[in-house]
Amino acid sequence: MKTRNTIQRDLVLKAVRDMKSHVTADQVYNFIHAHHPSVGKGTVYRNLNILADQGEIRKIEIPNGSDRFDHTIMPHYHVRCVECGEVMDVDMEFLADLQEHIRNPHGIIFLGHDILFQGICPACQEKDK
Repeated sequence: MKTRNTIQRDLVLKAVRDMKSHVTADQVYNFIHAHHPSVGKGTVYRNLNILADQGEIRKIEIPNGSDRFDHTIMPHYHVRCVECGEVMDVDMEFLADLQEHIRNPHGIIFLGHDILFQGICPACQEKDK
C-alpha cells in the first residue's frame, strides 16, 4: 500500500540524504529538530520506517544496536566497528547469486540477504596505539 507523501516525510528523506552516512533515528531526529522543532520524535521514527518500506532509503538492522538508515539503496554490504559502533560501506561486489549456494533442507524461500561485517575502524585503531 502506497502512503501519501507528507511534508514531514520529505524532511526525513532529505535529512537522511543530506547526512550521507549510516544514521540512527535519533541522529535524524536531532538533525531535523535543529531546524524544525515542531517535528516530533515519533513522526521521524515512523517516517524512517515508511521510507525504508517504500525503498526510498535502506534500513540496516544492527544486532545489539540501533538500526541505521542509509541513503544508498542499491544492494551493498556494511561493516560495523566493534569499538565505536560506526557503520560504513564495504567496498566489494554485491554477490547477487549468493543465495543459490545455500543448502536448503528446510524448504525456506529466501528473499534476500544483508551481510554486516565486524571490524575496527581506522580512528579506533589510532586510539588503541
